[in-house]
Amino acid sequence: MTAVQVSLGGRDSAHRAEEAEETVKELRAALASVGITLPSLRLDPASLARETPCPLVELGGCSVDVAARLAAALRARPAAEAR
Repeated sequence: MTAVQVSLGGRDSAHRAEEAEETVKELRAALASVGITLPSLRLDPASLARETPCPLVELGGCSVDVAARLAAALRARPAAEAR
């Protein structure tokens, strides 16, 4: 008898998780470049544990000061760059 391996998107799921991790790293670096740190920034573990993962990024809580600096950094970008 031959065993049949059924894939439920395992390779695709792993690729999604890797892309999501890379996106979190890029976001963390972009925030750091304007002096902002979101200590709770991470991937939501529950969103990765699903049979078909759909990664969600948790931005976490931050102080009012950090939120104000984040808003200022976003406003400082020219509209053409934001698209």
